[in-house]
Amino acid sequence: MSRFDELIATVTQYQALAAENYTRVRTLAEELRAGLCAYIGMKDGVCVRLVPPAGRFEPRDYGDQAFSIPPLGFRPLGAIQFGLAVRVLSENDWMRVTLECQKIGDDFIARIVGGEEYRLSIPLKDNDPEPFYEHIYEHVSDWFKTQIERYQAGDYSGREIGFDISGNRDEALV
Repeated sequence: MSRFDELIATVTQYQALAAENYTRVRTLAEELRAGLCAYIGMKDGVCVRLVPPAGRFEPRDYGDQAFSIPPLGFRPLGAIQFGLAVRVLSENDWMRVTLECQKIGDDFIARIVGGEEYRLSIPLKDNDPEPFYEHIYEHVSDWFKTQIERYQAGDYSGREIGFDISGNRDEALV
């Protein structure tokens, strides 16, 4: 076997693992989307969508574009980010929470970017994901509560929001 043949074999194995990683993270993201929506308990419509992890977004499911790596072609093997847009008002305003997942053995380490890590196994329904759903819910809710407290104390803390908001207005980002 030539060196080039060895290189091709190595890169082929690398790409197979990258494809497996993407598929597993995609499955996890879909389960998180559905499970978090059920956990929040909105009665009228969809309350969580898969959106890109950064940049402008609209409150719709983006499919493969919701992930930080492409579904096809050469893909890096490593942690993958995706966004969960959480509906925060009944009028159709959404807040994006960016998650990063990385495989450790048969489990995943999932964390809100800038937040705590959780060890998750798929399928989620077999492994009590409610503490993670609660963590995401509290992360969103606590941001608003903190802003309310700052306002009431007279501290606007600048205009930094820490989240991307999308709604039914012309602007997709605040």
